[in-house]
Amino acid sequence: MTTYGSTPRESGVGIKLLALFLGLTVCVMGFFGLWLALSAQHARDDANKAATKASSAAAMPGMSKPAAPGGTYASPSFAGIAPANADALAAARAAAPALLPAAPAGDVASVRLVIAHGVVSIAPGIRYDAWTFGGSAPGPAIHVRQGQLVKVMLVNNAPMPHSVDFHAGRIAPNIAFSDVAPGATKTFSFRAKDPGVFMYHCGTAPAFEHIANGMYGAIVVEPANMPKADVQYVLVSSEWYLNKPGTSTPASLDLVKAEQMTPDWVTWNGYAAQYKMHPLTAMPGQTVRFWVVDAGPSLNTEFHVVGTLLNRAWVNADLRDAPQHDIQTAIVPAGGGGVFDVKIDQPGIYPFVSHSFASVMLGEVGLLNVGHVAGTMNH
Repeated sequence: MTTYGSTPRESGVGIKLLALFLGLTVCVMGFFGLWLALSAQHARDDANKAATKASSAAAMPGMSKPAAPGGTYASPSFAGIAPANADALAAARAAAPALLPAAPAGDVASVRLVIAHGVVSIAPGIRYDAWTFGGSAPGPAIHVRQGQLVKVMLVNNAPMPHSVDFHAGRIAPNIAFSDVAPGATKTFSFRAKDPGVFMYHCGTAPAFEHIANGMYGAIVVEPANMPKADVQYVLVSSEWYLNKPGTSTPASLDLVKAEQMTPDWVTWNGYAAQYKMHPLTAMPGQTVRFWVVDAGPSLNTEFHVVGTLLNRAWVNADLRDAPQHDIQTAIVPAGGGGVFDVKIDQPGIYPFVSHSFASVMLGEVGLLNVGHVAGTMNH
């Protein structure tokens, strides 16, 4: 009978092979462990960089902060807070231009918008750290003729990405309305095919915060067949949500207030009650046209002129169809527009408001002085 087994020589070879295998395994495991350690360190470094970047972005005025573990709470209301010399400050400050600017001649309307962050005044003695088009909130009113080619140049002088979204444009937003990096410039064009008054605003996410911080304005696309108006004004309604009073140092956005739609101030053209101290004017018998945009970001405007009716009302800024006539109040939704004509024969002072009267209490009131009469009016 034959017995099968290992000879001493064969056993020695097997042990050597096993030792070699184990040595290679240890080397491989060592390299693998080193790779894991380096990967973990890189992950920690990336996380730290991301946290630093997020912290830096959150520290920028107007940016939302991460939610606290127990939830977030709004600042107290600062509505109506004003310094003792508020009336003197309001009288000394020139009102924001409300007259409709002239539309350019020719087939092309060139629009240059410069984006910047800066402090603006939103009520007497109240300052806000805003994000702006053209250094103001709202941005400049734009007037073009229906059919013109609108060529937009966007210059971003701000420390973060921004963009512009024109409600008047029929154009791929992922291309035309894409973000512009800090220090960069972009251009795009659209044909102003649709008449009306439209909002433009920053569309960079979250657009809610960019609009609430002041990045909005109005563009008027005027058709050739509009009835004649003697005086034309552009009014942009907006809300302000403050994280502090804004008296000693500029306020910035309180995101919780904005989400709960509890503004501290509501304004025409960015400054509370400025057209009460510095009324808009007309003469008896003139037709006054109001091009109205509600920039929100959330509340509607119920446009009303006290002491008269809206003789013609193009609700939703629909200028293709006939207007409504002799209506008392017209809704302008957030992000929407409306065009309203009044013809007043009797000299006097006629307030224009949002008939949602909480907004009037927060500053959304102005006066139309017909006939340059003396005095003022509270409403």
